[in-house]
Amino acid sequence: MNHYETVFILNPVLSDTQIKETVKKFEDYLVSKGAEMISKEDWGLKKLAYTIQNKKSGFYHLFEYKVDGQAITPFELEFRRDDSIMRYLTVALDKHAVAWAEKRRERNNAKAPKK
Repeated sequence: MNHYETVFILNPVLSDTQIKETVKKFEDYLVSKGAEMISKEDWGLKKLAYTIQNKKSGFYHLFEYKVDGQAITPFELEFRRDDSIMRYLTVALDKHAVAWAEKRRERNNAKAPKK
């Protein structure tokens, strides 16, 4: 199983419910393909560097997971089929990127407010 990160941008006109449903749909798809979810991050609404589909902002989400490499192509096909996805990028992580991602998660967990 290879280690991957996928960042995707959702259309800013979606409601909170639609965003949650879309994120859940892609997470469920990965899990159904045998993926081990390591981390999910919601980066929130961010301004885009350039307009995409006449939109100047979008909701960013990040998945970090381990899955067999053959599952990536059908996963990306699902992104292309979904109108609520404006852009996506999947990257295979090497051992250095995995270590950096782990440090980022620890740093983000330390910054997160205690409940």
